[in-house]
Amino acid sequence: MQRVKLVAQVGLKKQLEESFPMYSSRSHTAGSPSRYSAKNFAIPVNFVCYAPEAKHVSVVGDFNDWQVEAHPMKRQLDGAWMIQIALSHGHHRYLFLVDGKVRLDPRAQGVGRNERSERVSLIAVS
Repeated sequence: MQRVKLVAQVGLKKQLEESFPMYSSRSHTAGSPSRYSAKNFAIPVNFVCYAPEAKHVSVVGDFNDWQVEAHPMKRQLDGAWMIQIALSHGHHRYLFLVDGKVRLDPRAQGVGRNERSERVSLIAVS
């Protein structure tokens, strides 16, 4: 009787793991981060830069390796520029580039310094 019960439990566990792989004990190993760690999720963040006179605006930051053309923003009817970027959990440094000139975000959650000790905007994502 015990053997039948044990086989049934093992079979049920295998069936659950196949149906719901996120609960599988094989989905992550000891010492590795949990599959559902907050760091594994990207959260959409809206960036808005008010620059009605600008011809081109982009956002650069540690999340795109400071690449100028990685995230060009779209002009809105009111003169603001906007983009939504999926960011991972944590703190991120960024700047707006308005027609090639650096601009801090006045709505940023803080101001920090980059590797060259220049001021950058800060955002915390959680």
